[in-house]
Formats: sequence, structure tokens, C-alpha cells
Amino acid sequence: MVTADRWFRRFHEAPAAKARLVCLPHAGGSASFYFPVSRALAPDVEVLSVQYPGRQDRRKEPFVPTVEGLADEIAALLRGLDERPLALFGHSMGAMVAYEVTRRLEDSGPAPVALFVSGRRAPDRYRDDRVHTRSDDGVLAEVRRLSGTEADLLGDEEVVRMILPVLRNDYRAVETYRHPPGVRLATPVVAFTGTEDPVASVDEVAAWAEHTTGGFDLVPLPGGHFFLTRHQDVLLRTMAGRLLGRVPA
Repeated sequence: MVTADRWFRRFHEAPAAKARLVCLPHAGGSASFYFPVSRALAPDVEVLSVQYPGRQDRRKEPFVPTVEGLADEIAALLRGLDERPLALFGHSMGAMVAYEVTRRLEDSGPAPVALFVSGRRAPDRYRDDRVHTRSDDGVLAEVRRLSGTEADLLGDEEVVRMILPVLRNDYRAVETYRHPPGVRLATPVVAFTGTEDPVASVDEVAAWAEHTTGGFDLVPLPGGHFFLTRHQDVLLRTMAGRLLGRVPA
């Protein structure tokens, strides 16, 4: 039986939290990427960081091969939680998963109060990316280009062998995703983007505005694909402001 504890990591307990933020990792990423977010927002916001199958403590479980499949699993588990105000945050691949989870929760609750997306083009803005079809060296070259993994880890053969299947699966999921036509959210969307991101231009990220009737804000920040590690304070202030109506201490 699939349980919420297998999918969600609570790094800091927040039993009296006024709101809940679900964070979804990028391609090749894991729940621990959001440990600093959890630490900063607790105890006012309960942060649930998603652990996809096939990595870290779930490394022996089979991958979920599609964005839609991940969204189905996560949305089903979120419906079983208490009804605190809920928002979702996703970076890169995580933004697409968060969007699809939001679609499902709008259909059968609980509808999120906000969707925060980062480092990802709008759902119907495609490029002819085929990273998942490259050789192992080609996949790693793309990861190095985006600076998503520390260079010293990429030099460790054992670590490389472990992360390559994860990366290839995640890139395949994102690159084969296609947005259903005519679909729009009612949930407000806030989109963060790095102004020098090579895989998501400011214009491509601004196009998220076309995918919601609930209001849209664009927050461009200096930096590349992983700009958010340099601007965590801005992201935290924005998300806490939406969830709590104030800036966190």
C-alpha cells in the first residue's frame, strides 16, 4: 500500500502550522533539496518535500515514467491530508508536476490557494529537447551546463552510475510531456525565473499567464537555471506572504 510517508518528507515538524507548502524537485533531484525551505518556514508553514521513486531511500522502487503519472500519485495522497490551506512549489521538472497536481486537485479538491513555479517554461512552450536520448556523457554534459549537480559528485563513478538512470527517466518524462489544449487553472500562479536561464527564457516563463484565470505574477531574478539557490530569501518572502499574509521572521 502506498502511503504519504513514502512520498512526503517532513524535515521540521509544524503541528500548528497555518498552511502547507508541497515542494517538488527538479529532474534528478530529491526531497532533501528543499530542507532549507522547510527550516526557514517552520513552524508557521508545514513543508512537505516530495521524494520521487527511484532515488535515495526509494532507489529500489521503479521510476514513474511520466509527469502525469507522478501527478496522479501525489494528488491522490494530498486528498487524504487535513484541509489546511495548500500551495505547491516546483522547480524545473517539479514545476510541471506541480501544475498537473494542481489541475487534479482543482477537479476533486482540495484546490490549492497558489501555485509557485520556478525555472520552467509554460506548459505549452516546447523545445526540441532530446536529452533523454543522448549518450551517458551527453546527459551529464547537460547537467553540468545547468549546474544542477556539484562537479565533484559527477567525478565519482559510483555516484554517476546511480544518478544516470534517474536523470534519463526524468528528462524523458519532461521532454515527452504535452499539455492538453484548452485547459486553464483557476489557481493563482507565481512564476520565478532566472534572467539568464538557458532552458527557460523570460518570455517563455511569462507565458504561464495564459494558463490561469486566477491571477499571475512574474518574478525575474538574476541568474541561470538554478538562480533560486542565490535568491532563496525572495522566494521565501513571496511564498510566505501569499500563504500567511506576512513576511517570515
